[in-house]
Amino acid sequence: MTRKRIWIAFALILVGVALCAGLIAPHDPYETNAALIRLAPCRAYPFGTDQLGRCVFSRVLYGARTTLSAAFFLIAISFVIGCMIGMLCGYFGGIADGILMRIANLFLALPQMVIAIVIAGILGGGLSGALIALGATMWVHFAYQARSHTYMIKQQAYITAARLSGKSSLYICLYHILPNLLLPLATNALTQIGSTIIAISGMSFLGIGVEVPKPEWGAMISEARAYLQLAPWCVLFPALAIILTVITFNELGDLLMEKEA
Repeated sequence: MTRKRIWIAFALILVGVALCAGLIAPHDPYETNAALIRLAPCRAYPFGTDQLGRCVFSRVLYGARTTLSAAFFLIAISFVIGCMIGMLCGYFGGIADGILMRIANLFLALPQMVIAIVIAGILGGGLSGALIALGATMWVHFAYQARSHTYMIKQQAYITAARLSGKSSLYICLYHILPNLLLPLATNALTQIGSTIIAISGMSFLGIGVEVPKPEWGAMISEARAYLQLAPWCVLFPALAIILTVITFNELGDLLMEKEA
């Protein structure tokens, strides 16, 4: 229980930082100052400044808002789409199930990041393009999980009883199957937060995600990598933010999976 509370506290702190970045940040994350270029960490600038004299600490805080909000939004959309498609395919089966699962297999046959890079390149980059590119493949994992669970649930006696009592398929899906899908899919969604953050940051690092000067951890690392030897703090602190966030949500996901098992 103590371990669970610790990681929940970490997650709440991260979300709180993202929500209150405007109140916590000591400086404007966009403000440049030629007199403060690559300033080492000090009292006024705890994480130092970057190659344009911007406060790295403030940009890391605002980057939490950008990265976490993008990850949560992407997972929520993928969760809903994948859950609905998987549930309908698992319950009704037939031609639609075969076609959709062939499409899902096609996405799974290729590396997710490769597909995302191609789609983002076609869409012209930007945060919205990166989210669309990643979402094009992320829904597949939720759809497969929802489909397999639905197939097992519909074999249960209470589903047969609901059919014999005259309940419609829509009623059975919404009131009997969907509630039983939420916990396992929510656990999967929580474990996906870490990999989603890495994917969003990776695309920003490659220049096809968040557009500079918008604060985002991957973009901050990409901007500062040319000055790694002169100002390592510009890379170190965004990288630590990614590592801490990924570890936190992965641990939460593992704890939920242990509880479910």
